[in-house]
Amino acid sequence: MIIIDTGPLIALFDPRDPDHKACHSVLKTITEPLYTTEAVLTEVLYMFDPASRGATGIKEYFLAEYVSLCALKKADIERAFYLMEKYSDLPMGFADATLLVLAETLGSSKIFTLDFKDFNIYQYKKGHKNYSPDLIGRELLE
Repeated sequence: MIIIDTGPLIALFDPRDPDHKACHSVLKTITEPLYTTEAVLTEVLYMFDPASRGATGIKEYFLAEYVSLCALKKADIERAFYLMEKYSDLPMGFADATLLVLAETLGSSKIFTLDFKDFNIYQYKKGHKNYSPDLIGRELLE
C-alpha cells in the first residue's frame, strides 16, 4: 500500500502543473492500493476552483475509490498534533502529520509526495523505533 500526499494529487489533475506528466508516469508504475487522509483531500480541493475540471476529476477519482480515504480517530489526531509540535521548526502542516500517522497505523513506509525536502526529515514510529518513509517517484520527479 502507498500513501499519497497533496502534491501528486494536484499535479495529476492540473495539466499546467510542472509535475503533471511525471506524476502520471509514476502513477502508471504503482500497482499497490493508494491511501490518504481527509486532511489531504481538503487541501487538494482547496487548490481547485470548485467548478474546474481538476476539481471534477479529483471528486470522480475518489468516488471511484482509486484512493481509499482513511478517517482519523481521536488518538490519531492527538499523534498528528504531537508530530506538528515535534517538527515545528520546519514547520509541519496537519495534512503531512496525518500522513505519518497513517504510515504508523497502516504499517506502510511508502509515501508518494512531491515534498521531498520535508519528508526526508520526517520519521514515523513502528514499535519502539523511528523510520524514514520510502518516497515514491523520487527518481522521476527530481
